[in-house]
Amino acid sequence: MVRDELLRLKESAEAEAATLGRDLEALFAASRDSNADDEHDPEGATIGFERAQLSALLAAARERIAEVDDALRRVDAGLYGVCERCGKPIGEERLAVRPFARFCIACA
Repeated sequence: MVRDELLRLKESAEAEAATLGRDLEALFAASRDSNADDEHDPEGATIGFERAQLSALLAAARERIAEVDDALRRVDAGLYGVCERCGKPIGEERLAVRPFARFCIACA
């Protein structure tokens, strides 16, 4: 059941990353095809902000994928739900909110 939830989270994050990657590439393509000067064009700041925002969201989605992959490795090793710092169980409530949590509340 935990593995299924983690795989669902990974699939969702991968779909989000793919969409964000396409959106970012489309924004780059539109910028390349334009003569806009980000520094002096009134729309340049908006384009720069969009680029930065999409890049940050894509990085966060990729980080979430890595966190879920790490949690899946812990499931396979029989270490899922065990705090990496103190070795005590991670609370069910914490795992319900952050299924890829590596630390208990006290150690987080």
